[in-house]
Amino acid sequence: MAETRTKASATGGWSLPSQNGYESLQYDPASTPATTQELGPEEVLVDMHAASLNYRDLAIANIVKSGPIPLTTIPNLVPGSDGAGLILAIGTAIPSLRPSLQPGTDVVTHMVPHLPDAALPGYDDIAAGLGQRTHGTLRRRGIFHHSTLVRKPATLNYAQGATLGCSALTAWNALMGLEGRRVKAGDWVLTQGTGGVSIAALQIAVAAGATVVATTSSDAKADRLRALGAAHVLNYRTQPDWGARAKKLTPDGRGVDHVVDVGGPRTLPGALDAVRRDGLVTVSGIVGGLDEVVPVELMNALWHICAVRGVLLGSRKMMMDMVDFIDEKQVQIAVDDVEFRLEDAKDAYRRLKDQKHFAKVVIKMD
Repeated sequence: MAETRTKASATGGWSLPSQNGYESLQYDPASTPATTQELGPEEVLVDMHAASLNYRDLAIANIVKSGPIPLTTIPNLVPGSDGAGLILAIGTAIPSLRPSLQPGTDVVTHMVPHLPDAALPGYDDIAAGLGQRTHGTLRRRGIFHHSTLVRKPATLNYAQGATLGCSALTAWNALMGLEGRRVKAGDWVLTQGTGGVSIAALQIAVAAGATVVATTSSDAKADRLRALGAAHVLNYRTQPDWGARAKKLTPDGRGVDHVVDVGGPRTLPGALDAVRRDGLVTVSGIVGGLDEVVPVELMNALWHICAVRGVLLGSRKMMMDMVDFIDEKQVQIAVDDVEFRLEDAKDAYRRLKDQKHFAKVVIKMD
């Protein structure tokens, strides 16, 4: 992998001087603005308009140097992997490398720098990415390597565009990333909860013509899921057999075609109960946690006769395809109804940690 630049130029922004929780974040309203003089040949100067938070951002703020996903950072990291903004200037090599990136172009961020368009990122690539070992999006202006930028959908505003880089791309990969198993009209899809990946998966599946069964623990959120197109909503607290119930809802009780699992060991048994024979369960998160949970045996896929696939984000080519799909279908990506200013980013972290949000928590730079 090419060397990652770690320059933290910004006009007002946040840094993470220590990994002692999000309360250790520090805001500098007068940090040195990025300028065209600082641009390397392959870099782009972006005026940031919005950012969104992921559970990854919470985890990075709390020091974890061992375990399955080490979360070590660079000094005084600018946090945040997801954002949207306007290109102000480009490096000398950009016209030949990425002619679509021009001053005045609206862009969204792709977390992982330096990979080829079609390459799928792994854990090491993600660890080197924005908001961990490359400075991220919680700043008003920043310099980014061109490989971390993709055109923003014309049909979305900056706040909506800022949610695409992690959650929506993961959802797209889960539903559209496997050749021959892409979600299509007539399919049944099961989503879990009301976090960013699940809401994006719901909206993408509905736009593709699928019937969606969604789960939630809140009757109030159930109404919002239906408003976004969910045909059926199951409360997983009052209906702990939600997987079996989802299967019964499908034609002839055959089971759902696609399950987008975000909970991990806590939800995979239900996901396997829901999926049809030769259906697809995509493991895309561990929001349910790993503590005090008995791991799900891989052999369970044999007993349910299904395919189980793990995904991490998606390639830049997938993100470009998703942008085209959003524009074509005019999908209006949902965001949380509570918005935050850049100066109030700690409150945004708190809302995410307390799981009070619906879809993605957005921070606006205006």
